Amino acid sequence: MVFLQNNNEPVATTYFDQRVPVPDEDTERISLRKLWAFTGPGFLMSIAYLDPGNIESDLQSGAKAGFKLLWVLLGATVIGLLLQRLAARLGVVTGMHLAEVCNRQYHTVPRIILWLMVELAIIGSDMQEVIGCAIAFNLLSSGRIPLWGGVLITIIDTFVFLFLDKYGLRKLEAFFGVLITIMAITFGYEYVTVALDQAQLLKGMFVPYCEGCSPVQLTQAVGIVGAVIMPHNIYLHSALVKSREVDRSNKKEVKEANKYFFMESTIALFVSFLINVFVVAVFAEAFYQKTNAEVHSVCNESGSPHSDLFPLDNGTLEVDIYKGGVVLGCFFGPAALYIWAVGILAAGQSSTMTGTYSGQFVMEGFLNLRWSRFARVLFTRSIAITPTLLVAVFQDVHHLTGMNDFLNVLQSMQLPFALIPILTFTSLPSLMNEFANGLLIFTIGGGLVILIVCAINMYFVVIYVTTLNAVWLYVLAALLSIAYLTFVGYLAWLCLIALGVSCLDPSSRRGNDTTILIEQQPEFDS
Repeated sequence: MVFLQNNNEPVATTYFDQRVPVPDEDTERISLRKLWAFTGPGFLMSIAYLDPGNIESDLQSGAKAGFKLLWVLLGATVIGLLLQRLAARLGVVTGMHLAEVCNRQYHTVPRIILWLMVELAIIGSDMQEVIGCAIAFNLLSSGRIPLWGGVLITIIDTFVFLFLDKYGLRKLEAFFGVLITIMAITFGYEYVTVALDQAQLLKGMFVPYCEGCSPVQLTQAVGIVGAVIMPHNIYLHSALVKSREVDRSNKKEVKEANKYFFMESTIALFVSFLINVFVVAVFAEAFYQKTNAEVHSVCNESGSPHSDLFPLDNGTLEVDIYKGGVVLGCFFGPAALYIWAVGILAAGQSSTMTGTYSGQFVMEGFLNLRWSRFARVLFTRSIAITPTLLVAVFQDVHHLTGMNDFLNVLQSMQLPFALIPILTFTSLPSLMNEFANGLLIFTIGGGLVILIVCAINMYFVVIYVTTLNAVWLYVLAALLSIAYLTFVGYLAWLCLIALGVSCLDPSSRRGNDTTILIEQQPEFDS
């Protein structure tokens, strides 16, 4: 009985036709020239850690818990780095990205289901990113550009920017670098403006404790993990590393590529972590435990036209991306509002583009599509943009920003569909050769990390569903949960067999020579 297959049909290549050459330097020391040659994929990957969904999670963390949850953000980023390392190793060693490997190894039915689940995650992420751009345009224009107008602008400029890679992959990567720099400067400006307590910041970052935290803060901690670790980003990173010239028949080159990609990912995620810290710290210092009445008073005195957003009561201030910009403008002047909006626009625009790339890789890998590039971009853009545009037309900005909780839940539920396959395939010696995960550190350790992350996110989902207060939704959620957990259990079962738990393989008990492991090495492109 075969649970995984070795499908050797050619898989459609990515539209990164060019490969970045790597300098040939025979040295054991770290070469800055080589590091520069490998620099790019990690920074494109790190955009997902800076999307509007993450920014909203950051500002809510600061406003609700102060500095107390910074250590959760740090831990989630470290876990994310380890998972991204697995994704990069798969792409470097096999020459295939994760969706292509799933296409070759899983049977048709589970492969299609897996593709649909990953597409749901990409759509949810895309909607957050487009919403962020639309809100940024609305803030920058003082409300003159409606939300639906911002969505349309995002559609157009995303198509324009996506064709930048025709002018060279390095130019495209440089453009993303500019967007990350804009985020660092804008959110860094807010950080400096607030003049926060650095001692409290360091305590919150390195002391894993949440003194006096209520369920509100604990729920926010779960939300941080769900916002930081995104399923589609695993697929994206495994594809981006294919853009470097690496001779996979040369073990030394493969080992060297793994090393430099890990270094580059570490630097990129460190930069993204700092930007996230800027946002958390600003709202922790300036707005933690502030009441609606206090904010209303300050906004009214500053002449802000948005003071009616905050009711005259003693309820704790609740902020989102839109209200966050407004309160910054009330407390620190109009410049703070516009600089915040520019940062959100850079975050939304860059993450929208990388989300589109993720959709391309996932579709071409799972379905082995041979469509033209324009047709693929149009199709994947339409899938994500259409529901966002409909919501933007019929809802106001306050309802639109409130969708982020639902979209975070949607993405949290899709995490197993990236984490389980990446652990499965990077642990297969027949696929990864000597670069397969070691038993102790990455196989057992990675399995525990994935189990913890999935459990945390399922807790987040349960909390969200219980707040809906509708019996029919509980029944629907229960039925969907049964189907969901059944498929997750199936993938986990295949993963355990691949990791060597042969007692779970029915074919081994029957004495059949056919097992889950792939004995034939796939033919990799060079």
